[in-house]
Amino acid sequence: MYAVTLDGFGEPEVMKWAQVDDLPAPGPGEVAIEVVAAGVNRADVMQRYGLYPPPPGASEILGLEVSGVVAEVGAGVREWAPGDAVCALLSGGGYAERVNVPATQVLPVPDGVSLTAAAALPEAAATVWSNLVMTAGLSSGQVLLIHGGGSGIGTHAIQVGRALGARVAVTAGSRFKLERCRELGANTLINYREEDFVSVMTTEYPGADVILDIMGAGYLQRNVEALAEDGDLTIIGLQDGAVAEVNLGVLLGKRGSIHVTNLRRRPERGPGSKADIIAELRTQLWPLISEGTIAPVVAAEVPIADVAEAHPLLDSAETIGKVLLTVREP
Repeated sequence: MYAVTLDGFGEPEVMKWAQVDDLPAPGPGEVAIEVVAAGVNRADVMQRYGLYPPPPGASEILGLEVSGVVAEVGAGVREWAPGDAVCALLSGGGYAERVNVPATQVLPVPDGVSLTAAAALPEAAATVWSNLVMTAGLSSGQVLLIHGGGSGIGTHAIQVGRALGARVAVTAGSRFKLERCRELGANTLINYREEDFVSVMTTEYPGADVILDIMGAGYLQRNVEALAEDGDLTIIGLQDGAVAEVNLGVLLGKRGSIHVTNLRRRPERGPGSKADIIAELRTQLWPLISEGTIAPVVAAEVPIADVAEAHPLLDSAETIGKVLLTVREP
């Protein structure tokens, strides 16, 4: 089979679409998927640079989400059958023609979503729902602040927040991205190049009840200052560093909470596992997608042989939503 290989670590040119060994048949509890499309995520870029190795036992091939067609099922799998149109959350291996994945991490393609576009859903949906709902308990009437509103995570989080009845504020670096965030349902638009989000959040609101942060250290103290009383700060990325000091007195005075979470290294099964998250997505989120309340936002589809052109799109001012790699025709 063909997959994206890495010729060392570094710039996008180290990625090559090349022939590799065929995968074994799916093991017990696994599903083999013929990949139609794969989502591109920030974690893939970090792995390409050698900064984010896969967890033990996971594929060294990049790619944390795919859509495609079930080709084969392993022993004990009853819910899926060859020919099913699916998407799946992975620990690795998505930039390939075929991937094996635990059946508990597979989801049906929602009604109204194309097989290709479904590749934009698993990682963003699992990240957003597990953090905003399962961890922070976001509910109607609360204020949600999303950093990076134009990203794949951000565009999905805006729609989830809106669907749950929250008031949504976003940060982004251009008017173009902010206007698209407004179209998706954001109420408050903050250009981080020109405005102080702490001032906006504490002037227009009594602070944010929930903050979804992709920046990490560089935003930590300001995020704490932007929290409302009893607020929850959830950090899912470290784009602006991993080490910072925080004034615990401010956090204590607000009775605030800080959660730092990682999806890729969650266990396959058990409390807080990927299986738990996927099960909740299917019952709680997938109906909202099927009825059109929430939709995948796809910025670009790039043939996987041109994978080196896809990664830089994550940092483009024109990219809003997800970048997908297309592997074969659906």
